[in-house]
Amino acid sequence: MGRAGKALKQVLENYDISQNKLAVALGVRRSVVYRWYHELTDPTAETVAEIATALKSINPEAAAEFIRLYVGDFL
Repeated sequence: MGRAGKALKQVLENYDISQNKLAVALGVRRSVVYRWYHELTDPTAETVAEIATALKSINPEAAAEFIRLYVGDFL
């Protein structure tokens, strides 16, 4: 699977954010976040933006790190 899952896993672990907390912020079931976290499925590009927005509401630094890890050196 793709970069989003790897980036998400690293950010949630580094910033001590639970999958459930992110799921609540996104308005999705925790199992959806679980599948991204474990790289079983990839979020769509639109969902990646929603993940960043949800992370920003929880911890702005975590959101910035997620985008940096996901986009890499592209920007």
